[in-house]
Amino acid sequence: MVVGVLVVLAIGLITVSFREDRSGPLVRAQDAGAGVLRPFLVAAERIAEPFEDGYRWAESLFEARSDAERLAAENVALRQRLAQAQLAVRENDRLRSLLRFRDGARFPRDYEGVAAAVIGRPAGAFSQAIVIAVGSKDGVRRNDPVVTQDGLIGLVTRVSGRSARVTLLTDEQSAVSGVDVRTNANGIVRHGRASRTTLVLDRVAKEDVVRVGDTVVTAGWESPRLASLYPRGLPIGLVTSVGQADTDLYKQVLVEPFADFRSLDAVLVLVPRERGVR
Repeated sequence: MVVGVLVVLAIGLITVSFREDRSGPLVRAQDAGAGVLRPFLVAAERIAEPFEDGYRWAESLFEARSDAERLAAENVALRQRLAQAQLAVRENDRLRSLLRFRDGARFPRDYEGVAAAVIGRPAGAFSQAIVIAVGSKDGVRRNDPVVTQDGLIGLVTRVSGRSARVTLLTDEQSAVSGVDVRTNANGIVRHGRASRTTLVLDRVAKEDVVRVGDTVVTAGWESPRLASLYPRGLPIGLVTSVGQADTDLYKQVLVEPFADFRSLDAVLVLVPRERGVR
């Protein structure tokens, strides 16, 4: 009964309030009540403010502790991976020594870098070549690989005394043997048709495993008569898409290059140590 009476009273007051103008008695009563209660509201807010600040501080402390615990766990995992990688490298070197294993040229062990500024950029939308400020007098030769701090960009295709032309990896005529670091799936990295800076890892067998996020590097193969122009292990890019149709002979793998081909200011020409740099 009490609840029913209060509900009816509330509905009546709301009805009167809607019909009454701003100078009515009910509005004046509301304003007076709000004026009387305002000091109590301000006092309550000031009393509650330290408790709210304390709650926020405690919450941030727990969040910081949680982040610290997560980072500590990640640090332990990375330390374990580093130790395993170091052991694997030492074991690999020992086995190579025992087996007298010989492979092709490797970077950076067998190469020296010749730094050069880019003095000529692509002349048009379809030109994928740059001109750099080093040449034959600096020890640069045709077919020398060219990289940036991010990864492979191309190959020296023309040389003069103090300059050289570098055909970029995004050129339609360029190609390099690539391998998936994680799965060892190999193929040919070449220009993609999606955009000027898109690459594809072509000729990847359908049974090979390639996943989005995998890193692709140069394969650097060598045979008794032939050898790759690129040393093994130069970073090329990251796999962004993997497709496989029933009618295709190979996988469809898109690779986003590490190097930014649109803003090349300085490059590094890799010169074999056996040749030397002038």
